[in-house]
Amino acid sequence: MQSVTLSLFRFDRVRARLWVLGQMGAARFSLPRVPGLRFWKLCGSGSGEGFTPRPNWGTWAILGVWETRQAANNGMEHPPFTHWCNRADESLTLFLEPFSARGHWSGARPFTPHGDSDGLIAAMTRATVKPAKALRFWGRVPDISARIGADPNVMFKIGIGEVPLLHQVTFSIWPDAEAMAAFARRGPHAEAIRAVREEGWFNEELYARFRVAGSMGTWQGRDPIAATTRQEAA
Repeated sequence: MQSVTLSLFRFDRVRARLWVLGQMGAARFSLPRVPGLRFWKLCGSGSGEGFTPRPNWGTWAILGVWETRQAANNGMEHPPFTHWCNRADESLTLFLEPFSARGHWSGARPFTPHGDSDGLIAAMTRATVKPAKALRFWGRVPDISARIGADPNVMFKIGIGEVPLLHQVTFSIWPDAEAMAAFARRGPHAEAIRAVREEGWFNEELYARFRVAGSMGTWQGRDPIAATTRQEAA
């Protein structure tokens, strides 16, 4: 079964931040050599709640799509993952299994859905924003971001992207599909989705849902899915 990883890295020191900026170029040469890695993206992140146009120079991400979970586990022992972990002040890798996906990412369909939703659900939306629509898009995002941050059901959230302002990825984790769907149906998020359809904001878009299969590391001092994982194990 295909496995997807989202690896986040936090760099607090100026020298480390300058180093990872260079890695956004250098890692493009090492990632194609990692066994079992079939699709990857290097991303920066937004500040504040994450879904903002202001960059966060301290947080960077690697998205990976792997042949199997074992390939993903083994891949974490290869550069650039090892190099980034060694330099980072904190890192977290989430292991995901796609069960729903539609749309394209850089012209490809990277995720192969399998099975049904079960337990924790992760939602990922990736879009290439039309330059002429960027101001309207970012005018909507703060309201959506604030609603996500205030929703008691959201367990984790971050906004990342390949190109500032124009190539954006939103990622969030929810306790179940019902909680995620309830958020999507109401308020600014639902209004933004209608605007996307009516006004054609995006050149390319992808919507994917995942089972959260595990994690490695911490973020802001904790594993965001640890408590739920322990409850399920009990």
